Amino acid sequence: MTPPKAPVRAAVRRRATLVWTAGWTVAALLLGLAAWSYAATRGDDALRFGKARDAALAAGRQDIARLNTVDAAHLDRDLGLWLDATTGPLHDQLTRTHSADTDQLKASGTSTRGTVTDAAVTELDTRAGTAKVIATVQVRVTPRDGTATTDRKRFEAGLSRTGGSWKLTALTAVPVGAS
Repeated sequence: MTPPKAPVRAAVRRRATLVWTAGWTVAALLLGLAAWSYAATRGDDALRFGKARDAALAAGRQDIARLNTVDAAHLDRDLGLWLDATTGPLHDQLTRTHSADTDQLKASGTSTRGTVTDAAVTELDTRAGTAKVIATVQVRVTPRDGTATTDRKRFEAGLSRTGGSWKLTALTAVPVGAS
């Protein structure tokens, strides 16, 4: 005599239902945990601070290189880029000396190309919208007549957040050996 198949089938169905229910429960818990973790991280002050630091550093690197770059053949464009990269006291100073800088650079015929080789944010105040960046810069100097040379310089830059972007408010050369 063969045993009844209905109780075995019912037990198999219960076990399959239990396995599916457990699997879906675990998946729902993991999804809920991921959503909670994302929501907690999205509102995290450390994440906001890190993004502000990265934005200030990127702008500082770009603008420091820009202020160390000028093409003698395109002075108006490059000096205009200097003004676009600055705000506050540095912008005011560059505006005051714009025509003198143009005359001096036309007379010398020298072109420069600045490349930031390393930089770091040393201070950041997200509430005030200010930052300080230090950078090492390699400047390739190409005179009108003569051989190109490469200088290495160090700078400390002050930045200010204007609208949604960071701009230089100060750029000071740091002598080698100074800290």
